[in-house]
Amino acid sequence: FAIPCSNAFGQSFRAYEEDGDRNAGVQEFYRLNHTNQTYEFATKKKEEFRKLDKAEMSIWECIELLNKFIDESDPDLDEPQIQHLLQSAEAARKDYPDEDWLHLTALIHDLGKVLLHESWGAQPQWCVGGDTYPLGCAFDECIIYHKFFKENPDSKNPEYNTKLGVYKEKIGLENVVMSWGHDEYMYMVMKENKCTLPPPAYFIIRFHSFYPLHKNGAYTYLMNDEDHENLKWLKIFNKYDLYSKSKVLLDVEKLKPYYQSLIDKYFPSKLRW
Repeated sequence: FAIPCSNAFGQSFRAYEEDGDRNAGVQEFYRLNHTNQTYEFATKKKEEFRKLDKAEMSIWECIELLNKFIDESDPDLDEPQIQHLLQSAEAARKDYPDEDWLHLTALIHDLGKVLLHESWGAQPQWCVGGDTYPLGCAFDECIIYHKFFKENPDSKNPEYNTKLGVYKEKIGLENVVMSWGHDEYMYMVMKENKCTLPPPAYFIIRFHSFYPLHKNGAYTYLMNDEDHENLKWLKIFNKYDLYSKSKVLLDVEKLKPYYQSLIDKYFPSKLRW
């Protein structure tokens, strides 16, 4: 898989400072996200959605449900989600043909964005997409649009605004409360439905939007040894998530049989969502 020089709009990838209506919308997304994502908010959202009482459906049914949604936080693509999922999966498949778990992980990594659907209460975009980051400790300055955290109540809370906050060094990311969104939700769906994908897949699903970690190297003091091992696969995956976005659309029906065989291998036929 060859990394392209520019995104679907002819700009650099993740070029948040570029002018244009789409990037103005991205900036407003992050203003809302950084103002409202608090430790208390994320904890309540996890409790609310952990019940998995919104729907019962297969993985492929969820993929089709996402086809109507476009992620407002993404400056690199404005195509329906199903295309991004297949583009990511096919890019990973090209480089790692024998790692079928990685192909499937790429295909499902954004399925948590089903939170945008009315059956899930049509959750606002700012608490579904975008970069994720730990809550309960200081907001690292490498987080995109860091300036908007000044309105976040946690930034003024002495319990939360220090380097470690409520955590201890090497506590393990499993024990860290992350900003709420599609990553955390899909991780819960996999775990509760007893998905048999390997641990690196779970790590990728939960932390693929954690750019402060896998791009900037922030928050490594919270990681344990297993996290460091899994991070290697997350960095491999990120190339396919970020750089495979394209205006060249893939043939969904042609690719479906292969990916359905992987779904059957690692997931039950119906999942609670």
